[in-house]
Amino acid sequence: MISNIFHVYIYAPILGALVFIYENMAFHDLGIAIAILTIATRIILFPIFYKSAKDQTLMQKIQPKMKEIQEKFKGNKEAQAQALMALYKENNLNPFSGFLLLLVQLPIFLALFQIFSRELSNVAFDSVALFGLINLSEKSVVLAVIAAGLQYIQGKMALATAGSGNNNPAASIGKMMVIIGPAITLVILFSLPSALGVYWIVSTLFSIGQQVYINKKINEKSATEKK
Repeated sequence: MISNIFHVYIYAPILGALVFIYENMAFHDLGIAIAILTIATRIILFPIFYKSAKDQTLMQKIQPKMKEIQEKFKGNKEAQAQALMALYKENNLNPFSGFLLLLVQLPIFLALFQIFSRELSNVAFDSVALFGLINLSEKSVVLAVIAAGLQYIQGKMALATAGSGNNNPAASIGKMMVIIGPAITLVILFSLPSALGVYWIVSTLFSIGQQVYINKKINEKSATEKK
């Protein structure tokens, strides 16, 4: 049942879109087709991605206030929860938006993984190269390293509005994730077809642009509030 739903509503449409782009828009270059598909997907899902990234950045920024609330209502969990919810409402954020983003991304990633594992040898693609140089059906250390490097940059940018110092738990955890995240990316992409590396790179570049915009807006808001 679930497998059929996944195939009909996620796998088949993504494969169909990729084949269409490959044949009509990407000059029969699979790497370009994947890049176009990734950009199109990010544009379609932009409201979800943007809301999640913004909420995660704000969560880091308000960590000191959250810690104050936790200390103030240490013996009263109900009051603590109410105060935290009021803080979230005041900042117009959803603490569970990151989980929602994961739920959205996971089926897409699984569909792409299956497509790149099964269909790259299919007659649908007469070439599986990126610019005629990198075979996207095989592993690529170069693309894996680029993807991890871009994720590191994105992570550093996401911390830019959180502040630093030993008293900011969000900054401490964030600094760890800036290293751990790219390391996990390397491990994953080292063992998968490099077509997924192209998807990861383009998606991360899109996220970096999005993060630049989010940081700018949050910093502008903070500057206005201080006046």
